[in-house]
Amino acid sequence: MLSTIEKLPLTSNPSILANSLESQIGNTPLLHLRKTAVSYNIPDTIQLFAKAEWFNPSGSVKDRAALNVILTAEENGQLKPGMTLLDSTSGNMGIAYAMIGAARGYKVKLTLPSNASPERIAILKAYGADLTFTDPLEGSDGAIMEARKLATADPSLYYANQYNNSANWQAHYKSTAVEIWEQTKGQITHYVAGLGTSGTFTGTTKRLREFNPNIRAIAMQPDSPFHGLEGLKHMPSAIKPGIYNEELADENIVVRTEDAYEMARFLAREEGIFVGISAAAAVMATVQVARTLSEGVIATVLPDNGFKYLSDKLWDL
Repeated sequence: MLSTIEKLPLTSNPSILANSLESQIGNTPLLHLRKTAVSYNIPDTIQLFAKAEWFNPSGSVKDRAALNVILTAEENGQLKPGMTLLDSTSGNMGIAYAMIGAARGYKVKLTLPSNASPERIAILKAYGADLTFTDPLEGSDGAIMEARKLATADPSLYYANQYNNSANWQAHYKSTAVEIWEQTKGQITHYVAGLGTSGTFTGTTKRLREFNPNIRAIAMQPDSPFHGLEGLKHMPSAIKPGIYNEELADENIVVRTEDAYEMARFLAREEGIFVGISAAAAVMATVQVARTLSEGVIATVLPDNGFKYLSDKLWDL
């Protein structure tokens, strides 16, 4: 019964005050992508749904993971008042850290590729984050390596290490999966998500399978090492996150950057849903899965909206 699900909400922590910024994280809407299904010739026996994660306070799904990483570190005594949190980021996780850090009284130091969108950099600076830029040709891996160097050089920093921190995926086990299950009334048959740190895919998949072992989980990633799907990793050529389990997915599919751009424009102009590139890639992957089925209820996650990508030329077409 849906009403008897044991909930482990991120915001049940006693240190989170009612009506605080942190208390607004999670419980995002689930959108029904009706026009997408029609336009991509998906039969009406298949329903496509997507979590609108930009409803989180900092505008992305990463609020969930950042909050749980910080709360867990506080509980373990690793993060204490006056300390500085360090991590690598491609943008969204860093913004979430910076927002929550400001709210809870921590300084935040981040490493990120210098080609991160100008909008993301501006937001990070607005929150007061200390930024160290890395070679754009090295992508997120270059930022990871720089964060490791900084952590080794200064042990007083709390190195959150999102790619190897189980609190990352546990955030989605506690919240995202439960929300999807309830919002689909337990009818979900397939779950699709992109791989960055793999936290969203890992945590949500683990919990959904506890609700129904027959739910199929499909992992999506870029089709090549050199891609434009910001926030996603091409696992065969990247530093693999410690929390990533390549055997967890029932199926792995790839999405081309060009197809994700096409979907981003379609969603904005036909569905009225203005999303980021990784979100568009997730919808494209969902369509790919739908085309192999005769019936089903497919859910995916839209990590953020498109406002951090306004400088990208894809919108000019």
